[in-house]
Amino acid sequence: MPIQEPTRDRLIHLDQVEAPRPRRRPDWLKVRAPAGETYEWLRGLMRSKTLHTVCEEAMCPNIGDCWGRGTGTFLMMGDVCTRTCGFCDIKHGRPAPLDWDEPNRVAEAIKAMNLKHAVITSVNRDEREDGGAPIFAAVIRRVREIHPGCSIEVLIPDFKGSRDALKIVMDARPEILNHNVETVPRLFKQVQPQDNYAWARATLSNAKDLDAEVLTKSGLMLGLGETLDEVKETIADIRSWGVDILTVGQYLQPSKRHLPIARYYTPDEFTELKRFAQDELKFAWVECAPLVRSSYHAEEQVRALSVVHRKLYGEQDG
Repeated sequence: MPIQEPTRDRLIHLDQVEAPRPRRRPDWLKVRAPAGETYEWLRGLMRSKTLHTVCEEAMCPNIGDCWGRGTGTFLMMGDVCTRTCGFCDIKHGRPAPLDWDEPNRVAEAIKAMNLKHAVITSVNRDEREDGGAPIFAAVIRRVREIHPGCSIEVLIPDFKGSRDALKIVMDARPEILNHNVETVPRLFKQVQPQDNYAWARATLSNAKDLDAEVLTKSGLMLGLGETLDEVKETIADIRSWGVDILTVGQYLQPSKRHLPIARYYTPDEFTELKRFAQDELKFAWVECAPLVRSSYHAEEQVRALSVVHRKLYGEQDG
């Protein structure tokens, strides 16, 4: 499949699918600029090992908070994505060949940070039939070798719905298998032109089918023009696929070339969605607030991970 080069026209076209953007960011979305000794140390560590983080590449608003507490999400397989999603600030285009030493460098960084929980994600690598799945498996196994006791969460691409590619990752047995749906079905092709809602469903459903004891996780971003009813319907879909953990946050426009914000959801609306997901649909864990991102406060989820496992599978404390 040829890799589609990004164009300004594509992003401008996406801008036209939404209503006029809100003029001011509300007070509940203000964050501090990143700073501090721990933040600077982590930044230096990433550069010394030629590593990328999604925190930086995707301009995450929580980078100062997370890095200040010594946590981060590693971005693997380079910093160039083969897809042109209208919300994402990661570079698009033709990526370099995979770096097979990268899993070792990521594992060394995780050990140096003395992480108890590591989040690993990647760009899309659609030029490969396996989508780069062996890289995920390699880093999981390498972390287990040199830093035992660290739990691992992988935030994976959809691998175009390939069960075989997914199995490569699942066979390495991460504690959490995460794939973000991102938006409601009606907006899927406008928001993620090369993605497919059926691929998201296959990825999350197959993960549970391949290993029922691995916790699965997914997330949505709000403010792209969806309705509240559509959000609830999509959350119900995600739960029907066996997903255990849900994250929901507000979309923030990286630049004027990206999809505009149709509206800001209020904290009360996020509270209502959390109640719906947690109390009515019985997700095992729900993070739902304006600044929530997929790996934000992931370490807090891990502290409850053994409790969730016992609840779901009857496991005992190890």
